[in-house]
Amino acid sequence: MSGSLRDTGRAVDFARAQLCGSWRRGARCIACAVALLALVSGCAKKESPSGGPPDLDPPRVVSALPDSGAANVPRDVRPTLTFSEGMEPRSTQDAVSIAPPVEIRQRRWKGRSLTLVFSDSLERDRTYTLFVSGTAHDRHGNVYGTGKTVVFSTGAEFPPGSIAGRINARGFAAGGTYLWCYNAGLGHAPDSTARDFDGLGLADDDGSFEISGLAVPGRYRLWAFVDLNGNRSLEPVSDILAAVDTTFELTTLNPNAKDALLRVVNPRAPGFVAGTVVDSSADSTGVLHVVAVSARDTTTQVLIEAGRDGIFELRLEVGTWNLRAFRDLDANRTWQRARERASAPLEVVVEPAGRVSSVTLTLRTETGGP
Repeated sequence: MSGSLRDTGRAVDFARAQLCGSWRRGARCIACAVALLALVSGCAKKESPSGGPPDLDPPRVVSALPDSGAANVPRDVRPTLTFSEGMEPRSTQDAVSIAPPVEIRQRRWKGRSLTLVFSDSLERDRTYTLFVSGTAHDRHGNVYGTGKTVVFSTGAEFPPGSIAGRINARGFAAGGTYLWCYNAGLGHAPDSTARDFDGLGLADDDGSFEISGLAVPGRYRLWAFVDLNGNRSLEPVSDILAAVDTTFELTTLNPNAKDALLRVVNPRAPGFVAGTVVDSSADSTGVLHVVAVSARDTTTQVLIEAGRDGIFELRLEVGTWNLRAFRDLDANRTWQRARERASAPLEVVVEPAGRVSSVTLTLRTETGGP
């Protein structure tokens, strides 16, 4: 009897130990689960909330130190630009320059602010233009677009001269166009790599611009530089550099030139030809086509289908073209002289970014013709 009791007691002790061990293991598992949930929760709080609207707004400079128009700027200044949002560092650093050129030893980021550390002190009594090209973009890939200029002087006074106006852009978007300003008496040839401008402006999206910090008296000429390939250097085969005919004379009594209107044309921009096809015949079968054939190379052709009311618009490269409208009965997109009615050929000259309007092509009632 006593042996049975001892066996029973050992069994109870074993069961109690197993139960306690299971409880402790369960408690540890629960503690691990709680810790894991806390970790996941903490990580989730660091992420941007999902489902929100995408960031499509372009970044901008919200403050600059020194500010534009500042004078008596210390020669050992470390200019700082603060952006409206977090920027992609590499593209933004590459997009920031200064004219006249100063070697930038370091570019330091702190949050949304970029500080430039120069290798040497700035010159005395000199006006500088710090500028951000439109190639800078934020962390979401939105480009700056028009860019930004900040003009300041190490002299006692900020130079009062300025030239302001608007670009009438033909064949390109005006925003971000550089306005290089040179003293007409120095005979400078425009050079994007030298950055030896006497003043610099950047056009807004509406084409408006202002070049400030110009010494007076002085006579100035402008060049419009359109950096179409976005490499911040003039490439004649792809970019636009247009000289402005006007010489701006700034005097002590009249230091500001206003309302300058600069017409700048992209010489490689295609033009447009628009008009109407008139068909008085009762036979309106077939597709009404308009074809343009280059006078320089007859193998170069542009074919479109006119609208129901005969209205058409062609986008053509610069040069001379011969236009013709015809009824394409077999839908092979080629005029069959012997059996398809057509208009007489009409010669038009397409200028860069130009527009030829109110063209009328009248279909003959009979087939054939030149």
